[in-house]
Amino acid sequence: MSARSLRHYEDEGLIVPGRFSNGFRDYCQSTIDRVLVIRSLLESGLPVRLIRQALPNLTEGSDGGTDVVHAEFLHEVQSHRDRLAARIAILSDQQAALDAYLQEARRTAYDRHLTLT
Repeated sequence: MSARSLRHYEDEGLIVPGRFSNGFRDYCQSTIDRVLVIRSLLESGLPVRLIRQALPNLTEGSDGGTDVVHAEFLHEVQSHRDRLAARIAILSDQQAALDAYLQEARRTAYDRHLTLT
């Protein structure tokens, strides 16, 4: 984990490291665990906005309202995933159209080459 990433997480309000008397940051085990969760969620493609919203309930002890928060978070994650799947479908269609165009263009170029020789 780079220092730059840790500072970014701190700037985004995702972590709050302690400080030693000399001003250096102190990353205790709970902060390290939290960073691992953040990294996993970011690598999954979740935006920082969703991570910031759900992180307290994903990394801290449960209380009475966490089931609702977890349900809301899971709904948001599902919505994000569905939007991603829709974008992938559109990109796949565009890729298929480009493949068809390239195939036809190459066939046409090949046919012209045969006609000229």
